[in-house]
Amino acid sequence: MAGRNDKEASRVSLGALVAAGMGAAMGLRALLREKVSFEGRTVLLTGGSRGLGLVLARLFLKEGARVILCAREEVELARARDELEADGGEVLALACDVSDRVQVEAMVAQVHERFGTVDVLVNNAGLIQVGPLESMTEEDFDEAMDVHFWGPLYTTLAVLPEMKRRGWGRIVNISSFAGKVSVPHLLPYSASKFALVGLSDGLRAELAQDGILVTTVCPGLMRTGSPPNAFFKGNHEAEYAWFVLGDSLPGLSMSVERAAHKVVEACRRGDADATLGLPAKVATLARALAPNVTAAVLAYINRLMPQDASTDRHRGRDSETPLTRSWVTQLTRRAAQKNNEELLH
Repeated sequence: MAGRNDKEASRVSLGALVAAGMGAAMGLRALLREKVSFEGRTVLLTGGSRGLGLVLARLFLKEGARVILCAREEVELARARDELEADGGEVLALACDVSDRVQVEAMVAQVHERFGTVDVLVNNAGLIQVGPLESMTEEDFDEAMDVHFWGPLYTTLAVLPEMKRRGWGRIVNISSFAGKVSVPHLLPYSASKFALVGLSDGLRAELAQDGILVTTVCPGLMRTGSPPNAFFKGNHEAEYAWFVLGDSLPGLSMSVERAAHKVVEACRRGDADATLGLPAKVATLARALAPNVTAAVLAYINRLMPQDASTDRHRGRDSETPLTRSWVTQLTRRAAQKNNEELLH
């Protein structure tokens, strides 16, 4: 009898543990998939004056959020703020270099003074340097890391105390599929975006217990209109040509509006990861399932690309050719006009 009772007690205990585990899992799943409204929320967008950041600002304002735009260029910020305010949005535009921790802390202090706690932080500020490894310097890698890794870390650390105090927050880190698959001629960009993916995934694991959900976004090519403002080295005209053509072609690239909608929805649900665009998803899956084959394909692509070790740096707008001014790139030019990417000084 004692043995039978012990077995029954063990089964009851095991059943209770299983039930408790399932309940905890369901509770965790509910926490991780909680859909939220952005009505009345305060959203801080770095790199918010143009491109994807500006399109995200438009969407968050349509949802009823208060939006803070942060960027380095004051002229761009003023244009973006004027556009958004003309549509009736509540907008604060603050000039800030996110790679400078002192500037970041001062900027977040201004936001707290004006709006209180930041509810949603979107780390979107970025830059692109294109060219072969031989054309890149240590300063190029430093610059990419400053903007893509240290910038998101500084802003996150600045908003975390208030988010933790309230037990709620959303952080969205805009990385890239190049942060999962290192693309030839984008090495500083890819290396820094890999670092951001690692930071973002680690933050997700550690902050969920505080009610703060971190989403890592890895888009493929998007038609933001940004190529004219990217930096090109080596044979800069040839580098610009392949980059802007890929950015312009439907199928290879996606519209920035579609990408922005997916980012907002991933933030709303609190998704851990959002890889955007079929080419990005295929490349990421191929890298995970067949790393040797993927590496061989990328090495072959690299051999087909321009090879020039010049370290001179040029903006995309200074690297135009008749081909890049043709109808083939019209989608990128339209996006530049729409998303405040023109006339950067």
